[in-house]
Amino acid sequence: MIALRAAFGHWAAIMLLALAGLLAGCARPAPPGVTVLTYASPYGPGHPFSRADQVWIDWVEKESGGSIRIRPNWSGQLISSDMSLEELRHGVADIGLITPIYSRGGTHLTRIQTGFYSGADTMPQQLALYRCMLASSPQLRAETAGLKVLAVQGGPTVGIVTRGRKLTGLDDLKGLRLRAPTELLTVLGTLGADPVNMPMGEVYSALAKGVIDGVIAPADTFRSLHFAEVTSQFNTLVIPRGAYPARAMGLKRWDRLTPDQQALLERGIAVWEQAMITELKRAWQQGYDEAVAQDVEITGMSQADQDRFDALYLADAERNARALNRFGIDGEAVFRTARRSVRGDGTIACEEGERR
Repeated sequence: MIALRAAFGHWAAIMLLALAGLLAGCARPAPPGVTVLTYASPYGPGHPFSRADQVWIDWVEKESGGSIRIRPNWSGQLISSDMSLEELRHGVADIGLITPIYSRGGTHLTRIQTGFYSGADTMPQQLALYRCMLASSPQLRAETAGLKVLAVQGGPTVGIVTRGRKLTGLDDLKGLRLRAPTELLTVLGTLGADPVNMPMGEVYSALAKGVIDGVIAPADTFRSLHFAEVTSQFNTLVIPRGAYPARAMGLKRWDRLTPDQQALLERGIAVWEQAMITELKRAWQQGYDEAVAQDVEITGMSQADQDRFDALYLADAERNARALNRFGIDGEAVFRTARRSVRGDGTIACEEGERR
C-alpha cells in the first residue's frame, strides 16, 4: 500500500510537470537576455496573499530592469495546498506559494512549531521567532530541503467569533461547539468546549444552520467570509498565530540563476514579507470595520483569563513537541528555543548559538 501511494504521488507529480510544460509551451518565448519565471498560487488574484505576491512581482521586474519577468498562475492552475512542496521540487512551477502546515507528510515539526508562539503577537515578532527556531534546528531546516525559501509568513492574532453567546470569560466556552484549528482542539476541550475541525469554506453554512456555535478566526473573516451576516459576537482573547515558510523556489531552478539574480531575489525576501504583513493588516482592519458596521458586539476577557489560556496553550504545545519523539524528531529542543527567544518585554532575541 505504501509503495502504491508513493507510485501514485510520483505519477501525479509527473503529470503536473507535463501540464506545466504544456502551459509554458503555449506562452510566448522570452526575448534575448530575459529570464521568465513562473509563479503559482492556489489563490485568486484578489486575495490578500495574491495582492502581496503582485507587489513582489512588480518589485522584482522593476529592480531587475526587466531582465527577470514573473509569469503568475493564479487559482490553483499549477499548484495545490497539500502537495505544494513536492510540486515545486518537481519543477511544476519555478516559484510558488507553499503550505507546509497542510502537507501530507514530511513536515511534522513545521506544523507543530506553529503552536509555540505565545508572546509573539505581531507578525514581525512571529517571523523573528520562526527564524530563531530555524537556526537552532537542523531537523526543521531539513523539512524544506530541495527548496529555496523566499518568504516566511505569519498572521494577525485570532479571536472567538460566536453566533449569539457573549463571552466574558473562559468559563463561557463550556458546551460551545467551535470550529478550531488542530493545534487548539485539546486546549478548547480542556476548557469545556466541543471543538471540531472542518474546512473554513464550510464554516459559513455551519454557522447559519446552527451546526456550530462559533469559530476561532481573525477579524478579516467578517468581511472575507461574510461572518458578520451569521454571527453577533467577537471576543478578542489573544490566540497566538504561528509563522511558517510560505513562498519558495525549487532549488534546482534556483541553482540555474546567475549570482546577480540570486542576490536580487535574496533582497526581495524582505520586500515580500513586508507586503504580506501590509496586506494581512489591511484585511484584518477591513474585517473589523465590517463587524462594527454590522453591529457585531466586540468584547474582551480579563487578564487573569488571558493568563490562564496562555498557560494551557503552552502546556499543550510542550506536550505536542514531546510527542514528536515517536518520529525521531526533537521537538522539545525547538520548543525550548522558542521559549528562550521570547523575552519578557515582548521582543524576540535568538541566543548566540541559534544565530546563523
